[in-house]
Amino acid sequence: MVTELVRYFHPDLGPRLGLVQGETVYDLTASTGSVSEWLRSSVNRVDETVAEMIDLAQGAANTFDASLFDNEPRPQKPHWFAPVDAQDVWASGVTYIRSRAARQEEAVDGGDVYARVYGADRPELFFKAQGRQVVGHLDRVGIRHDATWSVPEAELGVVLNPALEIVGFTVGNDMSSRDIEGENPLYLPQAKMYRRACALGRGLVLMPRDTLPELVIDLRIERGNTVVFQDSTSTQNIKRSAAELVDYLGRCLDFPDGVILLTGTGIVPPSDFTLQGGDVVHIEIAGFGSLQNTVEVV
Repeated sequence: MVTELVRYFHPDLGPRLGLVQGETVYDLTASTGSVSEWLRSSVNRVDETVAEMIDLAQGAANTFDASLFDNEPRPQKPHWFAPVDAQDVWASGVTYIRSRAARQEEAVDGGDVYARVYGADRPELFFKAQGRQVVGHLDRVGIRHDATWSVPEAELGVVLNPALEIVGFTVGNDMSSRDIEGENPLYLPQAKMYRRACALGRGLVLMPRDTLPELVIDLRIERGNTVVFQDSTSTQNIKRSAAELVDYLGRCLDFPDGVILLTGTGIVPPSDFTLQGGDVVHIEIAGFGSLQNTVEVV
């Protein structure tokens, strides 16, 4: 059974931390405290802390049906928060052959830099968002008002504790302004980091392991009642191993509250497609949940 660590809001209780098994949410706020607290406690004992959390769920004072929180965030409506608090989100670039090709297509100079990083020893890693900036399931993602070519990037996120041990995975959306980055690679921060540019699924799927699981990632974009783009890929197409990405991420850098690392995208809409305000982005990773967000211009 899939076990998810989640953050949510209940109008009678306020912000809460919980565990989802099946479609039941177990309130663990009193015993676990925060995502950061749990990740810190898992260092060198990941399997044990996952088992302890599952045991704690059996004695939870409050339980809810998960569907209660399937609402767009509103002050007095139950809803999901992004499943992070103090964790930074980092991202990997050009890990799929399709991503390399797309980055070369968007670059005004032919994109030789992307071809070289795909085959280099050192991967492309970049900061994406602070935990407080991340939006959750059914919240809104943003496209820049000064961009003309905006796309979602459906990705598998790796959840790491402060020792950079893999404790689980999540669904991620690394929103991107392709025209801005394509104009000059030095504009990458502006293309990748802005309000509502990072979204994560409703929970962190707790699954300690050392390698990336082989999973199908599906992306669907709806405009009105019409599907305007749909495609899928598999994580087995990722060129870099989890150990390689995590090793480079942790070189000369510490994450005292843990970190989420997005592993890159293998799904790229065609060059004549751009997101519009009101579009709905659906990302699903079989067995790991889904992420749905409506697009707004920021």
